[in-house]
Amino acid sequence: MYRPTGIITFIGLAALSLSLPAASRAESAEPVVLPKPAIESGISLESAMKARRSVREYSNKPLSTGEVSALLWAAQGITARSGGRTAPSAGALYPLEVYLVAGRVDSLPSGVYRYQPRGHRLHVVAQGDMRGALASAALGQSWVRRAPAVIVIAGVYERSARKYGERASRYTHIEVGHAAQNVYLQAEVLDLGTVIVGAFHDRKVQDVLGLPRDHAPLALMPVGHRR
Repeated sequence: MYRPTGIITFIGLAALSLSLPAASRAESAEPVVLPKPAIESGISLESAMKARRSVREYSNKPLSTGEVSALLWAAQGITARSGGRTAPSAGALYPLEVYLVAGRVDSLPSGVYRYQPRGHRLHVVAQGDMRGALASAALGQSWVRRAPAVIVIAGVYERSARKYGERASRYTHIEVGHAAQNVYLQAEVLDLGTVIVGAFHDRKVQDVLGLPRDHAPLALMPVGHRR
């Protein structure tokens, strides 16, 4: 399996992960079809860019499925019949995978969901509120636990490596930046707050969320209503 240089490997995390609760796996559950995202708003792109800030304090108000739909679409939604997405991808190989860790989302049970751009729906990966365990894997950052939901962006380097070899990691990391900025701007349009988190133990995040080993977590984005 291709592994990019410069990615830190954490040793001895298996023992630490024993203290983290495991989510109840739910691979056979029916996919959740998301509401169609709105593609127009009363806020200009320039206004959203000017207002964009990192937000780490959130109220107890839950997110709606419409808000979740818009955020996930902003990250990796399909925007063309050819399969083009909201964020650019080198060679249109799309190595990113987006997950939703839901805690307080209206009409959506707590759990871990994998976003499927084609069909704009969620595949249930695991049941249960995993925000606390995810915060522990993120060095105890409390905003990961307190946000009603966390968007997790992972990279599958092999998809790009088949064409670009050693440059695959660079291109994948560039794409994470594009997707994360889209989420930031969409959050501003929805009057929500988010922050990008890069400090976490990779293997522990994989274990907590039940990610495949080739889905390398690259960014966590807790999101919610500003407090």
